[in-house]
Amino acid sequence: MAEKGLFRRFRSGLLKTAQTLGMGRLFGLRKLDTDFLNELEEAFIAADLGPMLAGELVEELGSRNRSGEIAGVEQAKAWLRAELARQLMPAGAPAPAAALTPAAVLAPVAAASKPAVWFFLGVNGSGKTTAVGRIAHRLQGEGRSVLLAAGDTFRAAAGAQLEIWAERTGSAIVRHKEGGDPAAVIFDAYDAAKNRGTDVLLVDTAGRLHNKKNLMAECEKMFRVLAKRGGQAAEVFLVLDAATGQNAVQQALLFREVAPLTGIILTKLDGTAKGGIAFRLVRETGLPIRYAGLGEGMEDIEPFNAAAFVDAILPEGDLVAAR
Repeated sequence: MAEKGLFRRFRSGLLKTAQTLGMGRLFGLRKLDTDFLNELEEAFIAADLGPMLAGELVEELGSRNRSGEIAGVEQAKAWLRAELARQLMPAGAPAPAAALTPAAVLAPVAAASKPAVWFFLGVNGSGKTTAVGRIAHRLQGEGRSVLLAAGDTFRAAAGAQLEIWAERTGSAIVRHKEGGDPAAVIFDAYDAAKNRGTDVLLVDTAGRLHNKKNLMAECEKMFRVLAKRGGQAAEVFLVLDAATGQNAVQQALLFREVAPLTGIILTKLDGTAKGGIAFRLVRETGLPIRYAGLGEGMEDIEPFNAAAFVDAILPEGDLVAAR
C-alpha cells in the first residue's frame, strides 16, 4: 500500500511532464514505425530529456525493432521503462529496483555520530529554504530530533522564513543577525546540536549567485569550521528548481566543482512540463537525485524513487485510467 501511495504522489507531481510526453496517445494503437519513433524523440526533447539522450533512446529502440528483439509498442514501452529507470541511477548506484527508499535516505542519520550534518546549497529561488523545512518535518515524523541553522545571513527574509519552518516543525533553530558570518552560525549550531544530543543538523546556506572563486572560499570556510568542532558533513545537497531546465544543469556543474555534493534535491516538479531534466542532471553530473518536490504542501517532498518517477511519465497501464 505504501508503494502504491508513493507511485500516486509521483504521478500527481509529474502530471504536467506526463501530459507533455503524451505517452498515452503515442502508445495507444500506434505501430512501432518511423513516424512513431520520430514523435517519441520529439516528445522526449519537449520534456527536457535533452536531444542527446532522446536520440540515443530512439536509435537504440529502432535498432532493437529492426533486429526483431522488440516487436511492438508494448515491448517498446517495457524496454523504455527499464532503460529510463537505469538512466536515473548514476554509475555505481544500486539497481533501479533498489532505488532509494525513505529508510535508505535516512540511514546516514543512524550511522553517523550525532549530529548528522546536512548542508543545503543552491541559488535563490530554487526552493532551498522550503526544502530544508519540509525535510525537517519529514525527519521529525520519523522520530528524529532536528536543529536548523540559518546560514543564509545575507538575504533579509531567509532567517525569518527558516524561523517559521522551525515553529511549524517543532525544530530548534540557531540564527544570527543579518549580515553576520555564516561560518559563525554553523559553529554555534553544531555546538548546540552536539550538546542537546540532536540527531540531525540542517544547514540552510546563502543562495547568492557567486563566481567560482568566492563560492569555493565560502564553502571551504563552512566545512573547515565544522571540522574544527569535530564534525563533518554527512550530506551536501544541491537544491535545484526543475523548471529552470538547462540552467539547473549549469548550476549543478558549477556547484559540483566547489563543494563535495552528495546528491540533488529537485524541487517544483509539479509546476513544470519539463521534469525530464532529471535525466540530464544525473547523466551530466553523475550525482543522484535524493529528494523530489512534488507539490505545494508541507508533506510534498519525497525521497527520490526511479521506478516511481518513470511510472509517472510512462505508466505501465493506461495513462488516464492510472490517474
